[in-house]
This record gives sequence, C-alpha cells and structure tokens, in this order.
Amino acid sequence: MTDSHLPGDSGGGPHHHHIHPYDPDAVGVPGAGRTIADGVIELDTLLGGWERVTAGYLIEGPEPVLVETGSQSSVPVLLAQLDALGLGPEDLAGVVVTHIHLDHAGGVGDVARAFPKATVYVHPKGARHLADPAKLVDSAARVYGPLLDTLYGRLDPTPPERLHVLEDGEAIRVGPNRLLIAVDSPGHAKHHVALHDSLSGVLFAGDAVGVKLPDAGVLRPSTPPPDFDLHQALHSLRRFADRRPTGIALAHYGLLRDPGDVLEEADGTLRRWAEVAEAAFHQGKDIAAALAIEFESDMVGVSDEHREKLDIMNGVHSNAAGMHRWLSTRQVAGDAKD
Repeated sequence: MTDSHLPGDSGGGPHHHHIHPYDPDAVGVPGAGRTIADGVIELDTLLGGWERVTAGYLIEGPEPVLVETGSQSSVPVLLAQLDALGLGPEDLAGVVVTHIHLDHAGGVGDVARAFPKATVYVHPKGARHLADPAKLVDSAARVYGPLLDTLYGRLDPTPPERLHVLEDGEAIRVGPNRLLIAVDSPGHAKHHVALHDSLSGVLFAGDAVGVKLPDAGVLRPSTPPPDFDLHQALHSLRRFADRRPTGIALAHYGLLRDPGDVLEEADGTLRRWAEVAEAAFHQGKDIAAALAIEFESDMVGVSDEHREKLDIMNGVHSNAAGMHRWLSTRQVAGDAKD
C-alpha cells in the first residue's frame, strides 16, 4: 500500500469535516442523498430520470472524495445533491471513477470543472481516455447510437495535470482515520478499479460484481465488449472476498449488506452465464438467444418498466456480445498455439 498522493497535501484544502453517522431509521433529506454507512452517502444520479439505476457515493471526511460521477446527463442532479450537502467548489478533494464507461465517468470533466481542487483518480489503462476522450466517445457513439446523446451525454476532457493514475493497493486519504484502498479488478473492463473504505469497510465495486437494480431484484453479471474476460472477472471477485468487506456498494445499484453471500452469488451466476454462452458458441448458436431462454425465469414478476431499465443498463445482448468477443479471442489464441 502506498500513500504517495494525498488530496489536499498542498495545504489549505477542503474543510468539509462533518460525517453523517449511519442510522437505519433516519429519513433522508430529499435531494441530498442517503447515508448508507458512517460517512458514506449514496447519491442517486437519476440516469434518464430513472430512480435507483445509477449511484455515486460521497465519502466524507476532512478531504471528501466522490466515487463515480455518473453520465454527463446526470451532472446537474449530482451537483445539486453535493451542493445540498454543503460542498462548495473548494471542498471536494478527490473524484474516483471505477472505470471509464460513460455511465460511470461521463460526468468527470464537468465535475472537475465544478471542483477545481479535486484530484481525479483513474485506473492506469483509463487515464489517457479522460484526458482525450475523442476515441472513447466515438466508440460509444457506435455502440449506443441515438441513446448516446438522449440518455448518456458525452465526456468532456479532464486536464492531464488533474489526473492521478491509481495503482493497485494505493491509498487515497479522506482523513486521518479513513483511507480508500484501490483494488485493481479487471474482468468487466481492463480499466476497472474498486475502492475499499478503511472506516466503514464498504467496498465500492463499480460493475465488477454485476448489476442488481432494486426494482428488478436479480443479480446479473455485467460482461460487455470489448474486453470482458471471465477468468479475470472471477479473480477480481476472489480478491474482493479476501478483503472481507462489510458491504458491497454497486454502481447499479446501492449497498448490499451480505457481502459473502453476494460475492458467492456473483461468482456462481457469472459461471452459469459463461457456461451457457460457451455451449451456444461451440454449437454455432446465437448466444443472446441462449442466454435469454436460460435466464428468462429470473425476470418473472418484474414489470415491463423495470425490465426496460435492466435491458438498457445490462441487457442480454450486451452481455452476449462481450461473451462472444471473449470466446472468439480465446479461440484465436488457442488456434495460434496449435
């Protein structure tokens, strides 16, 4: 673990010292997030106007840190919540994106502008795309089509001098008794990093554990192209379990309070999806169709409205495309060895 780059080291940093204690019976203040653990505030970034689909998390302390910005389209909602919590432009010390997909990092350029003292932390394989997002946005435009502008928005550049590459095991200091420890966690994406909070014990898992929308109920793996890798994803889940977190905070969506069971379920579910995909792939069948048939029962009782949310955020077709690319790449690698 290193502590080489601490927000606010230059002196005179933020002064937002108040920590909201967790109270399970407390009623949240509308528009100001919800306290889910001591000094951890869940911020619903309302992608597409939908509630409980995309989350950011404010980690409170003398040097407060925001985990995830959400999409560019969510920035006004996010900034309004941070303002309601009393964070002024000089008060945010750091912003971490778990990975550079637009539903997690699309707002980072705007948030960096709004909080000029905040350091922006990103995985080593994602930093160049935040500094120069043209290639990333172009790729996203091909994937999302019209949804890019109507749902997500784009991504403004972050000045390179504001970026800090976050190495595995590195610590971001939020306060004298609070560190966020970076956990390199590829699989969902090669540029994925999770954060483990030393004070609350909560692990901010991005998409590495999967997607579980409260209104859909089912935990699904998230295996999109272009760089989903099953073995890396399973290894990341084992790394999370080894850290023995007190809870798992998903970007989609919220805190899951039985981390051992959640990680075991995530491992088993991911393996089952991969088995179905691999069988279809080797039989020359359509992977998306095979997955849809096999896992349709997961969606029994879920309304059409909530199915639509899940399909957009974590659809079978996206997962199938990621599985297909992974299987094809592995097959090509195998052929090259023969």
